[in-house]
Amino acid sequence: MQTQIIAHRGFWKTNPATAENSIQSLKNAQNLTIYGTEFDVRISKDGVLIVYHDEYYGKLEISETNFSDLEKLKLQNGENIPTLKDYLEKGKENQSLKLMIELKPINSKIKENYLVQKAIQLVKELHLESQTEFISFSLNICEQIKKYEPSFKVHYLNGDLSPIEIKEKGLDGIDYHHSVLLKNPTWISEAQTLDLTTNSWTVNHMEIFQQLKKQGIDFVTTDIPEVLSEIE
Repeated sequence: MQTQIIAHRGFWKTNPATAENSIQSLKNAQNLTIYGTEFDVRISKDGVLIVYHDEYYGKLEISETNFSDLEKLKLQNGENIPTLKDYLEKGKENQSLKLMIELKPINSKIKENYLVQKAIQLVKELHLESQTEFISFSLNICEQIKKYEPSFKVHYLNGDLSPIEIKEKGLDGIDYHHSVLLKNPTWISEAQTLDLTTNSWTVNHMEIFQQLKKQGIDFVTTDIPEVLSEIE
């Protein structure tokens, strides 16, 4: 199988560049012939899911700020910070592009579990079960998703578990930084033998892409999806 491409926080590295995790970066990804686009999800103090990478916006801590204050904030391209609902609705317009939802860790399992439940609820309300996959650095988040929706595809990001450990946890794949996979060159083939999918982030250099490709990796996540998608 040819290595497939996932855009990292949308396709934002355009000319002129747009903002990561913006609706425009999602639209740009929809215009490419790639597997999917990845984006980051956090939750406001009052329980609204938004698409934003950082824990803070300036001095505002996202998880301790109400959405009425967050919705006034702007991304670098002038867009408002999108809600997950808005982002998924736009994503639904091109059903061939997978939506890779990264749920960001929170320093409370109770809050993480609430985030999981809200995200699952939204995916189901919008009938996006077959178009979405989940990723997280939090093992708890990954396990909670599988607990509530065993059929949902869930991949772990943190890089500290071997393929057999991932399989034993009931998850669907490894999605590790390229340095982890290059240090553990048997993990890709081991994962595939266990029917796990393999992905690596954030692959922006041709040499690293070619090394992972030679190992037979299923996917790479990249800031240059338009470049890597053209390589045979």
